[in-house]
Amino acid sequence: MSRRSRDTAPAGAARCTVTVCRGCCCGTAKIPGIDHPAQLAGLRRALDGTAQVRVTDCLDACEHANVVVVQPSAAGRAAGGRPVWLGLVNDTDAADDIATWVEAGGPGLADPPGVLDLYAFSPSRRVRRAVDG
Repeated sequence: MSRRSRDTAPAGAARCTVTVCRGCCCGTAKIPGIDHPAQLAGLRRALDGTAQVRVTDCLDACEHANVVVVQPSAAGRAAGGRPVWLGLVNDTDAADDIATWVEAGGPGLADPPGVLDLYAFSPSRRVRRAVDG
């Protein structure tokens, strides 16, 4: 049995999680004109200590490449926040807007910059279950 109390949340659980797709289409030359490694490095740098940034393989929403999913913190989820799927995140301004929103609290705790509404989409239930679960 672990020495950690059952009431203690694992490291990072209280923070937002930003999932960056880097699979079949996202993060590849199929989406030209963007420095994909620099975009990921910029998100990691901007959110260091604020949110967990993780990379995943294909999220099966290729028509929206590059895809980023912002999952709420525990407090954000308690306040009604749900994961937000963002597609066509193909410029540095979009990544900066995501970082600014997450730094302010993310889903459930802060309203996203209005421009992010243009990036939001709803994936299929099957795809959403794989990430949101």
